[in-house]
Formats: sequence, structure tokens, C-alpha cells
Amino acid sequence: MRFEQLGFGADAVDYETAWQEQRRVHAARFADEIPDTCLLLEHPPVYTAGRRTDDSERPLDGTPVIDVDRGGKITWHGPGQLVGYPIQKLPRPVDVVAHVRRLEEAIIRTCAEFGVETTRVEGRSGVWVLGDPVADRPDLGGLSLDFDPRTADEEFDPRLNGPEYAPSNAGQRREDRKLAAIGIRVAKGVTMHGFAINVNPDNTSFDKIVPCGIRDAGVTSLAGELGREITIADVLPVVQKHLRDVLENAVLLPRAV
Repeated sequence: MRFEQLGFGADAVDYETAWQEQRRVHAARFADEIPDTCLLLEHPPVYTAGRRTDDSERPLDGTPVIDVDRGGKITWHGPGQLVGYPIQKLPRPVDVVAHVRRLEEAIIRTCAEFGVETTRVEGRSGVWVLGDPVADRPDLGGLSLDFDPRTADEEFDPRLNGPEYAPSNAGQRREDRKLAAIGIRVAKGVTMHGFAINVNPDNTSFDKIVPCGIRDAGVTSLAGELGREITIADVLPVVQKHLRDVLENAVLLPRAV
């Protein structure tokens, strides 16, 4: 696995520019002109929507959203978030789920190295910090969580009902909260798109949307969970180490049919 660091901080890479670079690297990998390659970078603030995004999950104020060809739903990228695009050739028929599990494993190991325990949540891709049992969480708006409107009312929109429902406040509510999102596409047997690890972003940017289409959980970051400053420069070598270990040592098998 070869790594390319495209730009961070003042050199953060515009999303459309990075998307074009992904397509270039993807074509070269498909033609076996280059080895498996992972692009690592930071984006200026941007919302991107995967193919399954509902209109009701987009920003209510008309903030622009870039529609992309990956799986998953809407998310935010921006300063303080480490984005990785592993472009890897897989055996056919492609096992997309296995690829996602490998990315999750590398991120879980990375978080563990910084002392943050993360895990998977069944039915929800990405890497999560688990919240307290429902019975132990603080009530929202003075109501019992047994009657949480986010899960009991299909028309309830947390964005219109105050900061107590904001995704960025999930840690205060002691709910499950996503630390890293994953959304991929496989074309011609080669992967595109990838993962975004919240290192130290302003997570209130997620409050304008329904992140990943999930209304009853929230988002977090490594800095937020640790209660101290941590930078992308701190995380870069660690995530590269674990991506290389997981992706290079995995036995790639075609999907069982």
C-alpha cells in the first residue's frame, strides 16, 4: 500500500480537486500502472451526499451540497478531519462489506493507540464510541427516553428542536456517537472514496444535516473523547501504520456466490 499525503491545514484540498485525483489514480490502478494507493488529506468545509441521501437530510438553510457517487448518505468534511481514500484492487466478485470491515478495523486500532475505545454498531457503518445504556442517560427536554421523539415520530426533525438534540452534543447526552464515517464505491473491481476520522473538528457543522441519515445518535472526535488537544499530524503516522498492516496482510477473497 502506497500513501500519498495531498494537503492539510492551509494546503487543504478542495473536494472537487480531490475527487478528480481519485479518478486519475483509480484509472491507473485499474490498468496496473501503480500499486494500491491511499490518498490522505484534509478538505475545506464541504457537505457531500451519497446516493442514498434523502432530501429531508440535507441542510435546511440551502447550504450547497456536492452529490457524489459513493454509497451512504450525507456527511460533512472540513478542518480537523483526516480523510483517506484507499484505492485498492479487489478480487471479483467484489466483497464490499469485507472492505468496509477492514477500514473499520484499521481505524479502531488507531483510536485504541490514543486510548479511545471504539467499536462497530450493527447495521451502521463506521467507527463508534458507545453511549451509556438508555436507562442511564439523561432525559431530553424533561421527557423519558422511552418516549424519545427522534425514534417515535417519523416527522420529528432534531434540527428544529434545540441544541439538546444536536448531533454534536451526543457526548453530553451519553449516546452512541460516530467518530469515523465510511462511504465507498467500487468500480471495475477497484475501490474509491473511503473514510473520514474526526480528529479535532468543529462538530457543530454536523448539526445542519442529519449525518449519515441517523437521527438517534451523534458525532464525536478524538479530541472530544480525550478531553485534550490532538492534531492530524499526531494521527497521520498511526493511521498509516494500521492501514498498511490491515490492508496489506488481509487475505483478499472474492465474495461468496
